[in-house]
Amino acid sequence: MADRSKREKVRDMFNDISPRYDFLNHFLSLGIDRSWRKRLVRLLGKNNPRSILDVATGTGDMAIALADIKPEKIVGIDIAGKMLATGQAKVEELGLKKLITLIQGDAEKIPFPDGSFDAVTVAFGVRNYEDLVLGLTEMKRALRPGGVMMILEFSHPSSFPFRQFYRIYSALFIPLIGRIFSGNNQAYRYLPDSVRAFPSGRHFLDILDKIGMRNSQQVILTFGVATIYIAEK
Repeated sequence: MADRSKREKVRDMFNDISPRYDFLNHFLSLGIDRSWRKRLVRLLGKNNPRSILDVATGTGDMAIALADIKPEKIVGIDIAGKMLATGQAKVEELGLKKLITLIQGDAEKIPFPDGSFDAVTVAFGVRNYEDLVLGLTEMKRALRPGGVMMILEFSHPSSFPFRQFYRIYSALFIPLIGRIFSGNNQAYRYLPDSVRAFPSGRHFLDILDKIGMRNSQQVILTFGVATIYIAEK
């Protein structure tokens, strides 16, 4: 088990917690994650994309939210089949089958030709990439010239006292509640650990610049708990 790749560990972990994933996401963020996605949708809507790829789509919350800007098609990919099954049920219940297609696929080997989409999004997924630069480069490849990439991810609050409060909340409360409701001892300890390890803020913008994205910028949300990163191809 110890020699499995990060990709395999992440896939198995999310498959395991898929039945309670949506509930815990909204509960642990006090429902604020919904407003973060809506903010991304409003920002992306200004670009009027016709085709959108949502990478690491999980249970489809981001893909479903993107339906509000009325593109011609939305494709969501994820490596965790059980997460996708939950997402597919939601898509069908909402009558969005003609708009949203969910398929199993790897963020680091996106199964579409170069320049296939007007926009590529990912919400709370890039920190799970085994190779961050490769995953971002693949997202860029899937974009048409002039297309936009938007990434919603947890970040590191910097202001006192919110920084100290968030550290305690993420280190103690999130793992405890996650373990109680999901039954998985590792999954919700992985969350704060992965956020701490993620190169957020200016460091992440530098990575986007290095892979050749243009006009990279960030929109800081809720005192820095999350950030939307925006860049153009």
